[in-house]
Amino acid sequence: MVWKRKKERMSDTSFKLMNLIFRVMDFVYPYIDKRIQKFGLQPGMTIVDYGCGPGRYTIRIAKLIGEQGTVFAVDIHDLAIDAVKKKIEQYGLKNVVPVLVKGYDSTLGDRIADVVCAIDMFHVIRNHTEFLAELKRITKKDGLLVIDDGHQRRSVSKAAILESGHWGIFEETRDHLKCRPRLG
Repeated sequence: MVWKRKKERMSDTSFKLMNLIFRVMDFVYPYIDKRIQKFGLQPGMTIVDYGCGPGRYTIRIAKLIGEQGTVFAVDIHDLAIDAVKKKIEQYGLKNVVPVLVKGYDSTLGDRIADVVCAIDMFHVIRNHTEFLAELKRITKKDGLLVIDDGHQRRSVSKAAILESGHWGIFEETRDHLKCRPRLG
């Protein structure tokens, strides 16, 4: 039996289907605003929405942190960045910066983020240690990583985070983990 390697970037068709499913979910069960209230975001912060997808969280975060804050909407998929750009225009947002990445180099500056949000995407990452190192690089020393499991068991997420040596988990909820950068 030949095993296919897990891909980090989904096909265009899969992305479009995911986007449609998210729209239906958000219409039927609008929970994102309630969920981000638990992330510890404050007006004026710099937030990185890593793996932003079609911008479901990005737009709500941008409104929450206000015009004095900045949201970097980071994704590996060009359709995601296109979707975010359309929402920026639709909502007249001036505090969202879309960033298309290749691999794990976000191209963002060192220690710029107060909070990095990695929601519903950790399960597709192949090299957890390299990915988490990049998130640590862009996070302020007193910053925060809010990460959820995506479509994998919590035990897998926790093991990957702790084994990377880059993050310590300080809070665990049903929806996400909150992590602080380890010193060094």
